[in-house]
Amino acid sequence: MSVESAAPQPEPKPEPELRWPIPPAGGWTADDLDTLPNLPPHTELIDGSLIFVSPQTRFHWRAVSFLEQRLQAAAPDGLEAVREFTIDIDRHNRPEPDVIVVPEEADEDLDQTRIPAESVRLAIEVASPESISRDRETKPLKYARAGIVHYWRVENRDGRAVVYVYELDPATKKYVATGIFHDRLKVSVPFPVDLDLTEITPKRQRPE
Repeated sequence: MSVESAAPQPEPKPEPELRWPIPPAGGWTADDLDTLPNLPPHTELIDGSLIFVSPQTRFHWRAVSFLEQRLQAAAPDGLEAVREFTIDIDRHNRPEPDVIVVPEEADEDLDQTRIPAESVRLAIEVASPESISRDRETKPLKYARAGIVHYWRVENRDGRAVVYVYELDPATKKYVATGIFHDRLKVSVPFPVDLDLTEITPKRQRPE
């Protein structure tokens, strides 16, 4: 009686080794974001360091979508709202605001990957738990130094959006708080806007 030997089983393939980019002396540059391979989506450059973002929350997605759509509808001719697009501040800083308002001619090239900071009329950040210190401290300093006149920060307070609005003081080149808005955001600059912020919260979660 012959006994057939079992066919040899292939050895399991080793898991691919995850290799993080090793920064060069002096840090990464704005141009490196376009050439480094396998960067996660929405990677930013802050002070020559690569910043990787956490998975997006539902609040973040709803807030960014709401603001992009409403600002696009309210923007006067010649301006448009753009979401999640990097801006060039300097050689070592290329952040990606959640929403920006720019002149239409600033992004006419369909192959471009960034917009000059001096073209930005309004920058908006929707804060996440991992980004809140950058959105409250680091980014406002850089946006102000770049001359971006209007900055909004959106935070999630118990499931409801709160918008902190800032305007650049031309004398000090620093942001000055001009309002904190809870249920309704109504401003006249950079153009008239009147938004029902409760729409960011899903209907079934809104208070009666």
